[in-house]
Amino acid sequence: MDINWGALAGVFGVSLGITVVVVVMFSLGLAAWARTGHGEPAPGLPSGRHRKVATATAVLCFAACLAVAAYGIDLIVPG
Repeated sequence: MDINWGALAGVFGVSLGITVVVVVMFSLGLAAWARTGHGEPAPGLPSGRHRKVATATAVLCFAACLAVAAYGIDLIVPG
């Protein structure tokens, strides 16, 4: 039995890269969500258009994380 080290390294690299991207996207989503004032409001938060852009950014980041997770589950679960 031989191990194809090149393929194993490729899978490791792609997995590590996707993991980093998902963590960064989720962190950016949390930061954008905090800017909108959701949760506990703090003084000095932006209002108006900035809140709408921050909310849209947060939703987009969370949707991207959800899409990656759903694709991973789709790859793992047969059918």
